[in-house]
Amino acid sequence: MTWLREAILDLALQRGRDKSLCPSEVARALEPEDWQALMPEVRRVAGGMPEIMATQNGVEVDPVAARGPIRLRLR
Repeated sequence: MTWLREAILDLALQRGRDKSLCPSEVARALEPEDWQALMPEVRRVAGGMPEIMATQNGVEVDPVAARGPIRLRLR
């Protein structure tokens, strides 16, 4: 899903290296009406992007395996 990968990277670049974003921000930007259905795919795609890291409480996690809220940021 190249379009999803591009959306994640675009939002991360807009934020910059020192800031993070919620995966739901990506999903809402792409599917405002049904963003929740897109969340598992956002996490899956983010997990396969070497330039993106997922964190939970400041600790790097696997975005697919993590339970609860995570943040995405540039490495």
